[in-house]
Amino acid sequence: MSNLTAKDLYGCMTALVTPMKSQGQIHFEQWKNLLRKQIAAKVKAVVVAGTTGESAVLRDDEFVQLLSAAVEQCQGTQTAVIAQTGSIVADKVIARNKIAYELGAQATLVVTPYYLRTTQEGLYQHFNKVADNSDLPMILYNVPSRTQNDLLPKTCKRLALHGRIIGVKEASPDAGRITELVKSIDLSEFTIMSGCDDTFVDSMDQGAMGVISVASNARPQMLVKICNFMALGDTISAKKLNSSLDNLYKVLSCQPNPIPVKHLMHEAGLIDRGIRLPLVWFDGKKMNTKNEILKIKKDYSNL
Repeated sequence: MSNLTAKDLYGCMTALVTPMKSQGQIHFEQWKNLLRKQIAAKVKAVVVAGTTGESAVLRDDEFVQLLSAAVEQCQGTQTAVIAQTGSIVADKVIARNKIAYELGAQATLVVTPYYLRTTQEGLYQHFNKVADNSDLPMILYNVPSRTQNDLLPKTCKRLALHGRIIGVKEASPDAGRITELVKSIDLSEFTIMSGCDDTFVDSMDQGAMGVISVASNARPQMLVKICNFMALGDTISAKKLNSSLDNLYKVLSCQPNPIPVKHLMHEAGLIDRGIRLPLVWFDGKKMNTKNEILKIKKDYSNL
């Protein structure tokens, strides 16, 4: 059983892209290389098959292969492996959590049910059932802009009492959400992680312990440095460094994730030009990404 606890959830964690060949097949050699680079950058964890990893269009066997490779690459390092296992149906999450446990993941990230609108009680019972039947510590994932179900602080507070639930990735657009969570939840056994790159420094200033990031696919060393500055209480240095990423954040949000980040990483020579429908390749004729690509190349040359 994993010994990962809430106290291990801090700093920069990367929601890793799934590299694909031009026809959509997963490029496993590039996957392993990305993992090696993330480890070298000293990220605290990689998330396998998250939103950025195109979880919704991955087959079960592909999930197994990606997770197996991640566990193998990260074994013996300081980088943990977190499997995103969320689904509409609790029993499906439970089944995938079992697979994650058997393959050696150290935690699961479970997104709120999507498409089916539910109540706070429905969200509570869904997550509670999953946690009751999980052998791995679990991180809640709230991203209402995608799921249309918002896990409110009062429900998160109830779930934080469950021994298997150790944290939340909070990606609500509500500017006061992190503060509200910090005030309402006992954080001795529960951790709040930001899920929004462009506001994560402010979130850490309010009490979040780190970020589960898209941007750290492209600039992992920078995100790690910013989180380290925040952990040391040097908010001035953190905010100064973070402001240098403003254009990167703008590019990453100009089209649905993971379209822009895959484009940047492809142009930087890190992955092939592959993505799966209904996602389509980046169309950024009005977006100048040249400088960002040069920065990514420079950063990766040092890893």
